[in-house]
Amino acid sequence: MPLHIFGPGGPYTPMMECAHAFQETVGIEAVVTMGTPGQWIDRARESGDLIYGGAEYMMSDFVAAYPGIVDETTVTNLYTREVGIIVRKGNPAGISALTDLGRKGIRVLNVELEKMEALQDKAAGIRENISLSVLTGKEAFEAWPLETQIDAWITYRSWHVKLKDSSDFVRFPQDDRLFRATPVAITVSSKSRGGAEAFIGFLKSDRARGIFQKWGWE
Repeated sequence: MPLHIFGPGGPYTPMMECAHAFQETVGIEAVVTMGTPGQWIDRARESGDLIYGGAEYMMSDFVAAYPGIVDETTVTNLYTREVGIIVRKGNPAGISALTDLGRKGIRVLNVELEKMEALQDKAAGIRENISLSVLTGKEAFEAWPLETQIDAWITYRSWHVKLKDSSDFVRFPQDDRLFRATPVAITVSSKSRGGAEAFIGFLKSDRARGIFQKWGWE
């Protein structure tokens, strides 16, 4: 019986690659489904074994919105993603800090589910400079190469890794750097509890860490 894993688009690529490696190593098939909870919650209730999130708060929000799905005792925070600013290749707008995003004429991309409001509020003018707001990181990833008038996106370095041909990544100063972990948990109704536990064990392995690091995690 295959494992069924559900979660958002941000960690989907390394999670899927880990699922393939897990199947090769352990012999248990693992199927990863990407999307917002509204797109897969019915299937997760029926056949889900694991739920993952893009950051700690996403798991907390999921548990609050859909009580009784996740076994909260199994929540495991995996590798972290650094938050910074994605800018156009070559950084033509000369963006080096959050304050630059508040300059007149700078156009900012916002992802609602990434919850970057605290960072946006650190410098005057950033909120006013948001020229495009989308729901998910996947939508922003798809918009970046098309909406070329956008100058910057406060987001995870993992998206820069996928957009390396059209973006640079501006890090925050050392004392201000922000990292968010990627959580995973077993569902209450998992029909393959042992396999789900084995998959989390694999996700904590050196091989899995290498996969996540390749895609922009620490």
